[in-house]
Amino acid sequence: MTLPTPWRKTTQHLMPARAADANRDAPPAGYHIYPAHDLGDGTIEGGFPALAQRLAGAGRVILDGYPGVLWADFQERLDAALRDLGVHAHWIDVAAAMKPSNAIDALIAPFLGGDDPIFGTRFAGSLADFFDAAALHALAPDPDATLNILYGCGAALAGWAGTLVYVDVPKNEIQFRQRAGSVTCLGAAAPLAPKPAYKRSYFVDWVAANRHKQELHARIDWIVDGQRPDAITFARGDALRRGLAQLATNFFRVRPWFEPGPWGGQWLRRQMPQLAQDVPNYAWSFELIVPENGLIFTGDGWLLEVSFDFLMHRDAHAILGESAAAFGSEFPIRFDFLDTFDGGNLSVQCHPRPEYIRQHFGELFTQDETYYILEAGPDARCYLGFQADIDPAAFRAALDDSFANATPVDVERFVQVHPARKHDLFLIPNGTIHCSGIDTLVLEISATPYIFTFKMYDWMRLDLDGRPRPLNIDRAFENLYFDRKGARIPAEFIAQPRVIDAGPGWELIHQPTHRHHFYDVHRYKFSGSVDVATNGSCHVLSLVEGKSVLLETANGARQRFHFAETFVVPAAAGSYRLTSEAGEELHVVKAFVKPRAAWVEGVVA
Repeated sequence: MTLPTPWRKTTQHLMPARAADANRDAPPAGYHIYPAHDLGDGTIEGGFPALAQRLAGAGRVILDGYPGVLWADFQERLDAALRDLGVHAHWIDVAAAMKPSNAIDALIAPFLGGDDPIFGTRFAGSLADFFDAAALHALAPDPDATLNILYGCGAALAGWAGTLVYVDVPKNEIQFRQRAGSVTCLGAAAPLAPKPAYKRSYFVDWVAANRHKQELHARIDWIVDGQRPDAITFARGDALRRGLAQLATNFFRVRPWFEPGPWGGQWLRRQMPQLAQDVPNYAWSFELIVPENGLIFTGDGWLLEVSFDFLMHRDAHAILGESAAAFGSEFPIRFDFLDTFDGGNLSVQCHPRPEYIRQHFGELFTQDETYYILEAGPDARCYLGFQADIDPAAFRAALDDSFANATPVDVERFVQVHPARKHDLFLIPNGTIHCSGIDTLVLEISATPYIFTFKMYDWMRLDLDGRPRPLNIDRAFENLYFDRKGARIPAEFIAQPRVIDAGPGWELIHQPTHRHHFYDVHRYKFSGSVDVATNGSCHVLSLVEGKSVLLETANGARQRFHFAETFVVPAAAGSYRLTSEAGEELHVVKAFVKPRAAWVEGVVA
């Protein structure tokens, strides 16, 4: 087979194909890194021989899929399996109808941000723009062939009638392939270096591919999980759509993934021994960053992962309720962990104002954040807001001198520092200077956009490749609010918890967010059970204190979640119950979109 060597560059484990192998090393009653939802018996199959049997008599097959599929290797393996059945397929690569790479480079150049190493603008076109329309429609099946297969990203654009197979690959695995140089971006002449490849994927490839996938959603006959080149799993499209409908009215938990970083800590590694241990640290756990997370299904002992987009494409209103009118198929809330235990401070940073992120990057809404402190060491701190006597010119001069001459900045001369304790909530609306200090495990509860961080100072630190990390001082100063300073900060930008409801054995604590946040935060404290109504909104939850919590929805679904696991109850669930099975005191955080009337004008375009 033509599997590149190496085809994947990471120390992270490849998700196994079999459910029995998925959480073998997990603590018996602890955090699971491969959460799976039951698709039912007779729904998921595994291996190229089984797929070949399903397709052998189809006549015409359209084999489409996401950018990042190892198409040459996939084609060889499926062809070999078909030949074993005595079927000699006629294969056509849809890439033959792509525009020349120089024409594609010109098409996407306005969206790549020039020499900017991080930022571009969301692609405004479609996947069809990458193809020559005449050449695409000239791709004709061989009338003498028993089986014609048109394959590659965009194959369905040729307009063939036939069996539609879609090959999906998780976005974390796409990034691992990009780091190994085993895949190219759409229409690129050769593999790009990892960081340019990620930028091109984020702003162009994934945008175009997601629009294409949404158009195909209802037509897919077979969905294939292509993350393991030699061990695919697959299911019928109808079975997947039924499974997604079940999640949309009950609950779901996405598959998290984990990454080291220059400031990363050791808490996640110690808490989750089933993770790969041959890394210097873990900085991030992407608990619910849905543009990159997947959903795992299980059936007949197999595991099948599909991207989160499939769920939103199925029924966004069932997931989001009334806020679907504003967010469409974009999920609005993000949960992730930032681990600095025995690590370093995050960079001093801010995020773009709403009009700035729309104008410069094409995003619908901006990166408004909060820091929920899940665990904290005795000296844990959060940098937030300016000192009362801030002089913007002096601050800029100190940053510029540090950048030019590698001199340290006395950050506390300009930025306030606050003690951080478990269950504190620091409010970081756009334009607010901030960073987490060492010895904290932050549950970052935020709006979904996640790469738009304007770093001003990074403590003279190199990245894990030994190179200086990019700074965005100019962009930061175009977005900072220098009036967020002095006494305003503890009064306005650190949540003041208060009990707003209570019952036998439970309290509902409001930890109010800033008026510029479109989402709010509650915390349930209970030792028995508490009943919760969704009230037409999606609820994102995490067990932040205690060993485990039992979730039961009004529709009869039940699932136990463990400490630090994030899970979601869609608006369409209506109501649910949280129970402490052992009678221990539990704390569950809940984030949800505020009623539209409470939003500041311009939060969402």
